[in-house]
Amino acid sequence: MSRILLTGGLGYIGSHCAVELLENGHEVVIIDNLYNSKVEVLDYIRQITSKEAVFYQGDCCDESFLSDVFSKESIDAVVHLAGYKAVGESVVQPLKYYSNNVNATIALLNAMKNHNVNRLVFSSSATVYENSGSYEKIEKDKLWCTNPYGFTKMFSEQIIRDYCVSNQSFSAINLRYFNPIGAHPSGLIGENPNGIPNNLMPYIQQVAVGILPMLKVYGNDYDTVDGTGMRDYIHVVDLAKAHLSAISYLLENDIKGCDDINIGTGKSTSVLQLVNAFQKANNITIPYVIVERREGDIANIYADTTKAKQILNWQSKYSIEDMCKDAYHWQLNLQKKRKLL
Repeated sequence: MSRILLTGGLGYIGSHCAVELLENGHEVVIIDNLYNSKVEVLDYIRQITSKEAVFYQGDCCDESFLSDVFSKESIDAVVHLAGYKAVGESVVQPLKYYSNNVNATIALLNAMKNHNVNRLVFSSSATVYENSGSYEKIEKDKLWCTNPYGFTKMFSEQIIRDYCVSNQSFSAINLRYFNPIGAHPSGLIGENPNGIPNNLMPYIQQVAVGILPMLKVYGNDYDTVDGTGMRDYIHVVDLAKAHLSAISYLLENDIKGCDDINIGTGKSTSVLQLVNAFQKANNITIPYVIVERREGDIANIYADTTKAKQILNWQSKYSIEDMCKDAYHWQLNLQKKRKLL
């Protein structure tokens, strides 16, 4: 049994990772500043797993706070998920993103160094890839970004690589994941962003339950199957299982250095294809309107997942229909809870 620290562990991806780790025999320590998450997610994690996670409220940019957590807890490995994540917002507020996301990575590595914790899984992103050449991305492809959010991931990856070179005892995996959507099949945890959602699926969900009047589709003149942007959508439970596989790989093998691994399904789906799949899966109509492209968006991208299969023995299992059903189930449960409050 290992003790795993999750930064941003009450967020969308973090909460699902906590469930997978707990259900597979690990102990979990969560750090979260509740910027874009809710403390009641702890209760939902407990309901799903019948196990307790230790929780500390605080900011990953605060080195004294991190040092206190590491001093109190005997941590074996870290999954670093904390950070701002909205591409569009990063274009408008780049300093906010650089200050938070990059500094959090540096502060965490300092804390790990000072407390001799040498296994890290970093939450990276497909946004690190240069928008050129093939839409299918393999890990050795050239890196360059179209938005500040992507650059914070790219810079953090490089910082982790450089630290691995300087510390021969340290090993890390940068998981470059594509577009997580869906929710836990229990309907207890899912994506619930503050304000108007920046990501597609939460936007669709809120239109589905009447919170928002219609979906805005950003651009229909891309060189794709129907003119709308295409992404490699992956079920968040599949993504959480990839983190479990990465942690297990680092802990069970004498790994040195840093590796980069794509996490996706290996195929892309357009915005309108996802809307149609959501309508079909849930027997509901999603009204939408076409608006101008968003700055920083690209036409199409999907993962080459060969490395994940070979190294982590992991591959996605859930379908687009599963993602749509679980997302809607979560959103309906969320609205029921709100009406009972």
